[in-house]
Amino acid sequence: SNGLESRGLSYDPDLVRNWKYNDAKLSSFHHTLELIKLKNPPTAILFYTETAAGIIQALHELNLKVPKDISLICYDDLEIAKTNAVPETAFYVIEDNKIYLRWFTPEIEMDLCGHATLATAHCLKEIYNYFKDFINFHTASGEISVKFKNGKYQMSLPKRVPQVSDLPDIISRSLNIQPLECYKSRDYVLVYHSENDINNIIVDKEILDKINLDPGGVVVTSKGDSVDFVSRYFTPQSSILEDPATGSSHCSLVPFWSQKLNKTKLISHQLSERGGIFECINQDDNIIITGNAK
Repeated sequence: SNGLESRGLSYDPDLVRNWKYNDAKLSSFHHTLELIKLKNPPTAILFYTETAAGIIQALHELNLKVPKDISLICYDDLEIAKTNAVPETAFYVIEDNKIYLRWFTPEIEMDLCGHATLATAHCLKEIYNYFKDFINFHTASGEISVKFKNGKYQMSLPKRVPQVSDLPDIISRSLNIQPLECYKSRDYVLVYHSENDINNIIVDKEILDKINLDPGGVVVTSKGDSVDFVSRYFTPQSSILEDPATGSSHCSLVPFWSQKLNKTKLISHQLSERGGIFECINQDDNIIITGNAK
């Protein structure tokens, strides 16, 4: 109840139950199990960030899905992102028939994340049976639409055309292979001679972490051997250095390579360990990325 009051939220005291935690993770796990076993179990749990791991563990053990079976309301979305320990965690809220979306790494809030947007659309469509053939997400980067077509997802993202830039010394010293050209939008876009260069790039994380590009990163890219272009994406000061599949970096890569190769439809391959294939279209004001989710 203190958390609700501190945020100016009205509530019925008869419908709210307070819990006191000693060992945060251990207590929140056992208390959550006890809560769900009540004759009238809660429909939502409001919790402090340090109790997140225990609550999530208990719900997983009970095979309860969020938000289908129960809602979780945390004081700090960033803490949940840390608990998940993946490159980006998406949080969505449906309010007044609009879907609002935000993205967090384990360290910071991002202004855009294509991969997590696609994952959210897939979750809404396949798990929660979203009934329309498209979803419009309201985000910090404007409205992002995802269409469902022929078993694939078509995502419209804002275009960010990179401009010629100097390469910061810290980034240069962190790389074992130097780029041919350097550009800048939200991210630094470093252009290399070949796909072989991209595969062989090694980043010294200790050096790269000395620069703060919040919320951007470093993209290395070249023409591809069997696709139009390839890339990799690195985020300084992040616990997860290399992102496996980065939709937001293509906001710059697609218009760049579209101009270089003089074509509007392109195929790209992100050469991370997990990898990702992107079908891309360069349009006047945005880009379209088509892909699968599972």
